[in-house]
Amino acid sequence: MYIGVPLMMTQLTTELSAHLKRGLSPLYVIEGDESLLVQEMSDELRAYALQAGYSERQVFTVMGAHFDWSGVLAEFQSMGLFADKQLIELRIPSGKPGKEGGQAIEQLVAMVGTLQSLGEALPDKILLITLPKLDKMSKSSAWHQSLESAAPIFAVQTIERGALSNWIVQRLSLQAQRVMPGAEGAQTLQFFVSCVEGNLLAAHQEIQKLALLYPSGELTFPQVQQAVLNVSRFDVFKLSEAVLSGQVGRVQRMLDGLQAEGEAAVLVHFALTEDIRLLYKIKSAVTSGKALPMVLKEHRVWGNKEKLIERAVGHISIQVLERLLQACHRVDGVVKGLKAPNWPENPWMALQQLAFLCAKSCSLSK
Repeated sequence: MYIGVPLMMTQLTTELSAHLKRGLSPLYVIEGDESLLVQEMSDELRAYALQAGYSERQVFTVMGAHFDWSGVLAEFQSMGLFADKQLIELRIPSGKPGKEGGQAIEQLVAMVGTLQSLGEALPDKILLITLPKLDKMSKSSAWHQSLESAAPIFAVQTIERGALSNWIVQRLSLQAQRVMPGAEGAQTLQFFVSCVEGNLLAAHQEIQKLALLYPSGELTFPQVQQAVLNVSRFDVFKLSEAVLSGQVGRVQRMLDGLQAEGEAAVLVHFALTEDIRLLYKIKSAVTSGKALPMVLKEHRVWGNKEKLIERAVGHISIQVLERLLQACHRVDGVVKGLKAPNWPENPWMALQQLAFLCAKSCSLSK
């Protein structure tokens, strides 16, 4: 039975909490790609089980085709008159247990059915299985169908960009903090989302850091910006300012520094591409007759970046921006290991060429 976990899930109010209050079951399944939320749900189950007397814990992680499934079966089947109650965790990071693993899972489900038929108030063993988000084929497999028939399956949803702002607001409220109202608060959330999109664990760590740095109450944009930018990986967003300013020398230094620090080339490409797409959208809207201030507001562009984009849009043509977008597409392939005509094979050299093209185009706006 699938149980959807709300996007705004907290440690205090979850579908799992409600289920646990009705009593412990011998089998639980948690699925999802958001490692932070899967971890928090698992932690909640562990804490509840510990309070109920499950003081022993055994963890099995399925890695590769030669995993010993007999060990899991033996552990779950073993009983002892004087043994403590036990929580057994079976982690399958790939989501593909294989033929032998699928058969073992079906056997585990059969064992769970036996325990439930005994009508015990509390089973001696609880099995927690964690899986990533599964494709349609995996969900239709015999082993997964057996899980659906025997256990509650908590499906953790991925938090997309559109929902991330609300998630950040909700998490800040748990530590009695909030962003400023109005435009400054919107700017703060937009900045935060841009920094942590695609990495919920990083977002969680930054939110916790804000609780350590500042008291409860309202957080200003400079406070959040200063706290988040102390992390070296977010220097990639300073690169954006250098490119839009047309500072080619600074762009070169920053790219060299990001590469030396081990920054992911794909993140640098993402930041450059987002800026070029934003310029194209704003230029297109202005060309169609919309007022620039209104367009900037619609795209939530504030502060120093607003001035940089305003200058660039006034001078860069749609044709130049279209060529830059085509260049982004070519470099995307290079970053992913593909070859592109007239582009360097080295990802960082290709990124440098793209950044220079954009910076030189923006320098005309000075």
